[in-house]
Amino acid sequence: MRRSGRTAIDSIDALLSGALLKPVLRGLNGGVDPLPVDHGPSRGRVMSEERLQKLISQAGIASRRHAERLILSGRVTVNGKMIRVLGTKATPGRDHIKVDGKLIHVHQPPVYILLNKPKGVITSLSDPSGRPTVIDLLKGVTARVYPVGRLDYDTEGALILTNDGALAEGLMHPRSEIEKVYWAKMMGELTDAQIQRLTGGKMSLPQGRAAPCQIRTLSRSGKNSWAEVTLHEGKKRQVREMLLRVGHPVSKLKRVRYAFLTVEDLPPGHWRTLSGREVARLKKIVLRGPQHARAAHADQH
Repeated sequence: MRRSGRTAIDSIDALLSGALLKPVLRGLNGGVDPLPVDHGPSRGRVMSEERLQKLISQAGIASRRHAERLILSGRVTVNGKMIRVLGTKATPGRDHIKVDGKLIHVHQPPVYILLNKPKGVITSLSDPSGRPTVIDLLKGVTARVYPVGRLDYDTEGALILTNDGALAEGLMHPRSEIEKVYWAKMMGELTDAQIQRLTGGKMSLPQGRAAPCQIRTLSRSGKNSWAEVTLHEGKKRQVREMLLRVGHPVSKLKRVRYAFLTVEDLPPGHWRTLSGREVARLKKIVLRGPQHARAAHADQH
């Protein structure tokens, strides 16, 4: 693990169960009820049954949403049988659950990491093209963690990685409205009219209309300027797309804050584990919603 004490940033569920859940799963499964799993002979005391997507998430393989896609695509087996029906349950400690042919181990201690992702690294567990991934930077981390959201290949900054699927899902859910603050270096300088257009929540993007945001100019230098952009959503390449649409292509982009977490004491490529207090604050944000997220950041100032 690499740590640093110097500054490297530039100046610049509501839960559904039983009868309520079955109709939902039946619809996702094309009208098919979740199937029981053949557990084979009993091997003594075991844990209770859980839905497969939850177990896959607890094992640090993927978020629950991604685990559902793994199941539907036929990449999950239980006791040698391919499972493609959402809602199927299995029992950890008794059933052999495999993803892509690899046996998963459900009970891993939770791990929470804050990484200052450098430019030129892909936010993925692996890359068929052989490009470096964020996982390659986590030297000494033995747990299987995955990124919470993503940063583009050319974007730097704060990225959380964890094997806590429930927290990851909550942080990525639109209802949480996690504050994400970016510093963008762009060609030219934003006018007041352009800032009003960008922040008004009416700009159409490839993934839908952008929500209202905050933008302020940080500095000017020759033909370029820096701006701070605060988002409460996470559309693909959103900052770059928004600024390009008003005629200011971005040459450098850095996420300097995620919720209340900053990377001011982490050089690019370095990481640290989150403290218990930081994890608890993230969980409170997920449970209490966006107002608590903004209050949590305000408490730091």
